[in-house]
Parts: sequence; C-alpha cells; structure tokens
Amino acid sequence: MEAIGIIGGSGLTALKALKVTRREMVHTPWGEPSGPYSHGTFDGIEMVFLPRHGAGHVIPPHLVNYRANIWGFKELGVKKIIGMAAVGGITDNYGPGVICVPDQIIDYTYSRKHTFFDDDQGPVTHIDFSDPYCEELRQTLLDAGNSSGLSVLPGGTYGATQGPRLETAAEIRRMRNDGCDIVGMTGMPEAALAREVGICYACCAVTVNWAAGILDGPITMDEIESNLSSGMQRARELISHIK
Repeated sequence: MEAIGIIGGSGLTALKALKVTRREMVHTPWGEPSGPYSHGTFDGIEMVFLPRHGAGHVIPPHLVNYRANIWGFKELGVKKIIGMAAVGGITDNYGPGVICVPDQIIDYTYSRKHTFFDDDQGPVTHIDFSDPYCEELRQTLLDAGNSSGLSVLPGGTYGATQGPRLETAAEIRRMRNDGCDIVGMTGMPEAALAREVGICYACCAVTVNWAAGILDGPITMDEIESNLSSGMQRARELISHIK
C-alpha cells in the first residue's frame, strides 16, 4: 500500500502513535512548507505526516503556505492525502463530538494563494471541481469508521472561512442558508490544490463547538479545547483502522 499523507490540524500537531522512521524538509518553488514531513508507520500503515499550523501551532489559517504543503507531498510521491480539520457545527446533526467526511465545500476565503496556475509560464488551466473530494478516499475513511465502531457522518458541506477570528452569528446564518453543515478555516485552498496536482484528497472533520449564534451566549475556548482533545483522539482511532 502506498503511503497516505496526513495533514494534521488544530489538536493534531503530532500523530503520537506514528512510528517515525525519518523526518524530511522539502524545499518547493512555492516557498517552505509548514514544517518537516514525518515518514513512518501507524498501525502498520505507511504514512507521511505534516502539521498544517507548524509544530507549535503557530501558523494561523490565512498564512498557511498551502501551495508549499501540497507540493511537498507531491515531491515525496504521495498520491493520497487526508486533511484533518477541527470545525464548528451549523446544522442539527453536526454538533460537538461528531466526526464527518464532507462531500462538498463552499469557499468564503479571500487573498490566499489558491492555485498553481497563476503565472504566465503556461496555458490557462481549469480543473473540474464539481465533486471537490476524492470519493475513493472518502469511502476509505467511512469504511475505517465502520471498522472502528465509530459513528461517522458520510457527507456534509464544509464552509471554508478566512479566520483567524471566529464567524459572526449573521455570517453563520448566511452559511446555513447557503447549505453549509460545518464551518472551518483550512479546507480551502487545500482541497483544490491537491486536485490541481492530481492527488486524491479527502477531509476528516471533527466538530468541536456549535458555530456562532446556534446557541445562546459566546463561544468559549474552554469548550473548544475540551471537545478538541476528545474528538481528535477518536479521529486517531479512525485513522488506525484505515485499510
């Protein structure tokens, strides 16, 4: 089985059960990735791990070098990437503690370097992004959920926002009207860049709070941290059952 790339998000800056064989820094035409890539095995599965926000979670979502991160995986020969994400829940079934494998995305980000095709070195290139996630890898994640006994929602629409601030209640109302089920800050342009270089990409999203305005009162970081810790532990369990 070819190595699977794992991009760790908030709460998953290290894959603790990963038996690291080597760490490798990759220099790309697009600058430096978020850190070195860790090669190793996780319950017998070959994986290459990269923390999206850097080793100490120091890179905010709008400043992540998504192009360098994805290009680095390409240079290493990785054909499949799972993007781990901590998200807020918008619709009823996507409350705190839920793990989902979204099948659609709406991009609300701006000013990010979102394509490899933005210079004059080649022809204008358009990718088909009708279905933004790789269905084969989505099914792999859903099968792993079944094998692990975890409840995993088999779809949903991810709304990608700019960050690093959380959203206003009005923005969440708009996103709900647009059809978003969850909200996060790193889903784009990561998914599109992977598609541009032919890498199969899927997202494993863990809901850590209700989004703004869903419940009365402010969103507290204590609530997020508590749900993040338990949710990412379950996400690690899911990954360990990938076949």
